[in-house]
Amino acid sequence: MDTKLAMHTKNLNFFYGDFQALFDVSLDFGANEVTALIGPSGCGKSTLLRCLNRMNDLIPETRSEGEIYFRDQPIHGQEVDPVEVRRQVGMVFQKPNPFPKTIYENIAWGARINGYRGDMDELVETSLKKCALWDEVKEKLKQNALGLSGGQQQRLCIARTIAVEPDVILMDEPTSALDPISTAKIEDLITELRKRYTIIIVTHNMQQAGRVSEKTAFFLNGVIIEAGLTSDIFFNPKEERTEAYISGRFG
Repeated sequence: MDTKLAMHTKNLNFFYGDFQALFDVSLDFGANEVTALIGPSGCGKSTLLRCLNRMNDLIPETRSEGEIYFRDQPIHGQEVDPVEVRRQVGMVFQKPNPFPKTIYENIAWGARINGYRGDMDELVETSLKKCALWDEVKEKLKQNALGLSGGQQQRLCIARTIAVEPDVILMDEPTSALDPISTAKIEDLITELRKRYTIIIVTHNMQQAGRVSEKTAFFLNGVIIEAGLTSDIFFNPKEERTEAYISGRFG
């Protein structure tokens, strides 16, 4: 495996019962890059995202075939702990989902249960600073996180994710529930975080994919139609279906 890859899939198939959602997906995710997964609703993007940190294991009657590699190791190996996979490959969901706890505890709780033994105050401050949220909440750390705005809640969820020191951050339409100003802040944050983390983002916003990602993969009916540099996918696609989707003719 190329050492510059954070993760890759090889001939991945995924099933919900008898329904096949992904077909022979082979895809590379470069270290410290942002990869956008695009395509119409129901095409398999979020399913792939959940495969990458084994969240689909929690859904009854699902199964996968093929391989997913993290740090050149298969994540479905017999000795692999799925909880550890989810720590190393964190997830940020479409709708902000802070814990009904204080802002401070939203960061500290996950770190604590993952065995963090360092200076918790420093970890909370550092995590919030990395997500450009510290200055907005440093006087409110004992307040309930549910009192934050939607955009602030989403940045808090990202801070909570990075507090447990993942290598990869998965983002499932992280700005779809946010206003334009909050969306811009999250996009700026993604640009900053790519220096430290590999980011894989599902988005229906073509402009967003163009702004934040270096690589893009276009999915249709569970199949990768085309993948490559975002600039090539958007401005010089090889497949007619890719051009039709990007130009808004379907989807």
